[in-house]
Amino acid sequence: MTDTTTEQQQQSTTSTTSLITAKSFAALITVLAVLAVTLAFSTSLRSALSSALSKTTTTTTTTRSMATASPAAMKITKRPWAARGHADHDWLYTYHTFSFASYYSPHPLHQSFGPLRVINEDRVKPTTGFGTHSHAEFLIFSYIVNGTLEHRDSMGNLENLKRGEVQFTSAGTGIRHSEYNRNDKDEVHFLQIWAKPNKSRLTPHYETKKFTDEQKKDNLVRIMEYTERLGEKTDTSPIGLQADLSMDASILSPGKSVTHEVVAEGPRKIFLQLIMSGRAQPKDGGAKIKVGDTVLGEGDGAYIEGVSGPGKVQVESVGDKPAEFLLFDMGPEDA
Repeated sequence: MTDTTTEQQQQSTTSTTSLITAKSFAALITVLAVLAVTLAFSTSLRSALSSALSKTTTTTTTTRSMATASPAAMKITKRPWAARGHADHDWLYTYHTFSFASYYSPHPLHQSFGPLRVINEDRVKPTTGFGTHSHAEFLIFSYIVNGTLEHRDSMGNLENLKRGEVQFTSAGTGIRHSEYNRNDKDEVHFLQIWAKPNKSRLTPHYETKKFTDEQKKDNLVRIMEYTERLGEKTDTSPIGLQADLSMDASILSPGKSVTHEVVAEGPRKIFLQLIMSGRAQPKDGGAKIKVGDTVLGEGDGAYIEGVSGPGKVQVESVGDKPAEFLLFDMGPEDA
């Protein structure tokens, strides 16, 4: 080859190389541009996804926080009627919620609950009763369901108590009394309740009040109240007692409900007792109440913990007969 030919070939090669380089560079620019757009889009997408996920997480966290912030469920321990202490002395037919007389339960709930120490559902045959005996310190009250109960004591009190009446004795430094059924035909049915006072060596005291069925129908009526919450005493006010305890009574029609407002701030204990219409719980039907998810039949009770004031406890009548029950609202310290 001649030098001219070689030079032309070199120029042609250089030109081709330049063209290829230019095309390659343009292609590279295009690729980089596409890559930049893709990355930008991906970043935006990641950002959007991240934001969406963040919102979802935040929403989920908020929802969970709201659920966590809801009040803790009440702890309800049922006290079945047939599981209570029981005695049949012929003249006295009785059930004991707490350890009493010859009945003993090692379960802490059945020893005392708040200031409550005794809830006995008693039936005393005609012309029989509790002879004269002594008491000291305890606050003792009797809720008459049916029949007539004679009360006589060393303070000079003598009364014949009938349905709707509540007899209260603060035994304090000591009293003697008797409880008798003078009727020769009908038994007397009543609940005898004891509570531990928050002061010792009190001066003995006696008081009786009547609370009618009309007052209690589909309503909660305050029967007993801690003296520090009692306020001005009137003919219709509750009976005062020296313990952080309130007691309400109700006769609740089927399908009806009542709401109890917790009487004091902070942790509280609630106890419910459904009164029996006969000597045994009916096998079918009868009075029933519901608190939370727990249903109580006649004679059943319920220890309720995990309640704090301010707060509310609802009781619904779910049986086929009116339900007469007592509701106790107490401080958390056991007697």
